Amino acid sequence: MNRILIIDDEQEITDLIELFLQNENFQVSKCYCSQDALVLINNERFDLAIIDVMLPDGNGFELCKLIREKYTFPIIMLTSKTEGIDRVTGLSLGADDYVTKPFLPVELVARVKAQLRRVQLYDGKESSTSETLMVTGLFLNKRSHECNLNGKKIRLTPLEFSILWLLCKNRGIVFSADELFQQVWGEKYFKNNRNTVMVQIRHIREKLNDTGENPKFIKTIWGVGYIIE
Repeated sequence: MNRILIIDDEQEITDLIELFLQNENFQVSKCYCSQDALVLINNERFDLAIIDVMLPDGNGFELCKLIREKYTFPIIMLTSKTEGIDRVTGLSLGADDYVTKPFLPVELVARVKAQLRRVQLYDGKESSTSETLMVTGLFLNKRSHECNLNGKKIRLTPLEFSILWLLCKNRGIVFSADELFQQVWGEKYFKNNRNTVMVQIRHIREKLNDTGENPKFIKTIWGVGYIIE
């Protein structure tokens, strides 16, 4: 049974999310502040976290950043704001998805399931054989979700791993932002998704000590898309 952690100081919202997730046979834990959430995360195992941006003892962005220092499970951010900066900030700190309040609980549950399917796909639970890739000192293991660069372990989120695996597996092929989004996110691409893809690419480059100006791995073909040659 997958374990979900909800972090939001609005009890009515956490109770509502809990109800819908439990109806889908998820095990749910709830916290109302960052401090309590960190204690739980460091002492128990979770498969996904849902974090509100506004918390009484800080904000969800800071909590997301702290979680990403040690853990790679998917994170979905909740925000009551509509500005794109919230979305870009959360994704740049390691969040995998975001939902804007007010939201339909069934939509949030669908996004939870989508994130967990992506994790299962890349940790081998839905794959009968182990698959590995090597690209110029970069090693990827699809079954173990392992990424190493010149022998050094690189911690990637499931979303980052999905993007990097897709590009490495299709070396020499340019993927546009909409193609990446549709294949990795599994959703229809819209113009406002472009920043989402760009943020994830930038995040991967930072972890690989790569740059957009002189890349060793992911190259940008301006006006076309991204490629690993």
